[in-house]
Amino acid sequence: MTVTVRAGEALPPLHIPITRTLIVSGALASRDYQDVHHDAEAAREKGSPDIFMNILTTNGLVGRYITDHFGPRVHLRKVAIRLGAPNYPGDEMVLTGEVTSVADGTAEVAVTGTNGIGRHVTGTVTVELPTGSPTGAVR
Repeated sequence: MTVTVRAGEALPPLHIPITRTLIVSGALASRDYQDVHHDAEAAREKGSPDIFMNILTTNGLVGRYITDHFGPRVHLRKVAIRLGAPNYPGDEMVLTGEVTSVADGTAEVAVTGTNGIGRHVTGTVTVELPTGSPTGAVR
């Protein structure tokens, strides 16, 4: 099925429960062994109330959000994100997005992820749409 992609299109929100397992497994999978991502006591000693998600896990979740929406044939060309409020266990992050431009077979999507204390992530993702469908993606 071909879906037309237009500037101004809102992506449906994605609700992600922030669990201790997600935080620790994301840090381990990305080889980020900083103790603040797996050791609550060490995190508290460094001024954090608990362990918190690393940027590489957030980056992966943003990528997942985009490919879940546009489908497996889309190519992520650029992911540019900035972190804000930490993701702590027991919270929920809600990713939202809006297509800001479509041109020459690519689309740019503004992405925001919020949690209970504010904006966790903001940024843009540039995707290459499937060949033969310069303004649409196959789902």
